[in-house]
Amino acid sequence: MCVIMHSDKIDEFLKKKKTAKHPAGQDRVSKQHEKGKLTARERIELLLDEGSFVEIDALATHHYYEYEMQKKKFFGDGVVCGYGTVNGRQIYVFAYDFTVLGGTLSKMGAKKITKLMDHAIRNGCPIIGIMDSGGARIQEGIQSLDGFGDIFYHNQLASGVVPQITASIGPSAGGAVYSPAMTDFVIMVDKLGTMFVTGPDVVKTVLGEEVSFDELGGAMTHGTKSGVAHFVVKNEYECMDYIKTLLSYIPQNNTEEPSTVQNDDDPNRLDHNLINILPEDSLKPYDMKEIIHSMVDNHNFFEVHELFAQNIIVGFARMNGKTIGIVASQPLFLAGALDIDSSNKAARFIRFCDCYNIPIVTLVDTPGYMPGTNQEHNGIIRHGSKLLYAYSEATVPKITIVVGKAYGGAYIAMGSKNLRTDINYAWPTARIAVLGSEGAVNIMNRKELASSKDPESLKKQLVDEFTEKFANPYVAASNGTVDTVIDPAETRPMIIKALEMLSNKRDRQLPRKHGNMNL
Repeated sequence: MCVIMHSDKIDEFLKKKKTAKHPAGQDRVSKQHEKGKLTARERIELLLDEGSFVEIDALATHHYYEYEMQKKKFFGDGVVCGYGTVNGRQIYVFAYDFTVLGGTLSKMGAKKITKLMDHAIRNGCPIIGIMDSGGARIQEGIQSLDGFGDIFYHNQLASGVVPQITASIGPSAGGAVYSPAMTDFVIMVDKLGTMFVTGPDVVKTVLGEEVSFDELGGAMTHGTKSGVAHFVVKNEYECMDYIKTLLSYIPQNNTEEPSTVQNDDDPNRLDHNLINILPEDSLKPYDMKEIIHSMVDNHNFFEVHELFAQNIIVGFARMNGKTIGIVASQPLFLAGALDIDSSNKAARFIRFCDCYNIPIVTLVDTPGYMPGTNQEHNGIIRHGSKLLYAYSEATVPKITIVVGKAYGGAYIAMGSKNLRTDINYAWPTARIAVLGSEGAVNIMNRKELASSKDPESLKKQLVDEFTEKFANPYVAASNGTVDTVIDPAETRPMIIKALEMLSNKRDRQLPRKHGNMNL
């Protein structure tokens, strides 16, 4: 009779545990490093607090027999899953392991990821996904596709319940790109991360177009053109720093408030230079970020989607230690006019803030919606409506400050009182009207100007009259659509006082399954 000693069992366990750390062997790890990339476990260690990672399903393997797959069984099966802490806060993390069968997704890999997501949803913790994958495992056919489907379903379950963040540090192709797109934020590492539905070879075969991997779906492409990437970073180390910073602004889940961070910035601090940022000539551009930096705690602003649709600014900051979401016109680009991309960008950000109890502060200086056949034919009506919907839907505290132009539909869309914004302020420099004074006069007084002996002088007179009667903040204040006109120097303390007043705001939408926002 053969007796297996306990010591033998422990030895076997330790051997398997050691193998599971580098299941594909050191050669594969070295090849990963030669590409300038960290391994899945190195990335997790970089993100989490030292010694906090607890792995789940480290000994899982696939159970597939076709194409001699039994000879290609590795512990973990191409994805590392587990939980740990970031600055003391528990999170759940999964990282595709490119050293194991190119990080391709198997049925078992999908089971691991969805099990992890179930834990995160039940325990109310953020989910971090690190992408470096060849996509669906071809050898497993429909089982791999079913796995992606299960992940997509869990992305939807988690949406608006716990924050989801994706780090793209390697390839993602085909169905694999849709899970990142369903998460709240995507961070792409330049020259390493790629995302596309169909790769360059398919593009060449079908369309005859020659395009590189980076041009088709690299970080800068998605950061500047498609808007898929919210952040573009230089390397993996910066990527993990961005995740940590992002987590610091947002709560664990939708039932919590963001944490309050104590600082030494006086909530009653005035800035008498703020008014000087605006040019005397309203047609001249200026940088709205200067105003943002002035009013927030310690002048720290964490911008989101910085490279995409730059005519609008979105991002996180703190005021009196509390997280706020900022939406602001940017006159440096397209004069701050709204277009398709900026409407989508702002609407998505507003909805995230509303999901996670983050108040929204809006700064307005916009001449209206961007005109032209390109915008109309590509659906500015449809896409522009998303911004109206997002502001109207949001029940978190909403504060709007009109600092300059606020014309036409864009005035309404940018957090106007009629969209149930709680507090609306205006600077004395605000111009709130259907049209700018000159445009309005050109339409209303066309015949009068055409028959005038001195049209230029008459036009100036009429423009001044229109401005006095309509295009100023006092008309809006007299109608209650602006609560009051404020001294620009007092912008910071006035916003903080409003946030304090609204700190216990409770507002509910009418019972319904969900609204039908135009997509």
